Amino acid sequence: MNPSIEAWIKKAENDLKAAEVLMEGDILDAAIYHTQQCAEKSLKAFIIYKTKSFSKTHNLTKLVKICNNIDKEFKQFKNQAEKLTPYAVEFRYPGDELTPAKKEVEEAIKMAGKIFKFVRSKLK
Repeated sequence: MNPSIEAWIKKAENDLKAAEVLMEGDILDAAIYHTQQCAEKSLKAFIIYKTKSFSKTHNLTKLVKICNNIDKEFKQFKNQAEKLTPYAVEFRYPGDELTPAKKEVEEAIKMAGKIFKFVRSKLK
């Protein structure tokens, strides 16, 4: 595998691990942020693998659409992308809600993990 793509996958994997560790440490706002980052980097790794470039966006729905144009199996992640996208900013700054519920973080970790594993399987 191309070293650049390996680097994207490693960063995505580290984001997933960070989300898990932060959740266990009850740092839920940071944990949920890393779920979005894992999914974003995973999808961008696939796009780079197939096209050599990627869209400069944090919108996972857009990234899934790009991936789906390459490989129709990515359609299965449309709902997960919609749910994870807001976590790029939703809990990063003070506002109405300072932290997500633990169950919400657990679900986000599962969704990001599925995207990560799926993308990794496509890169082999």
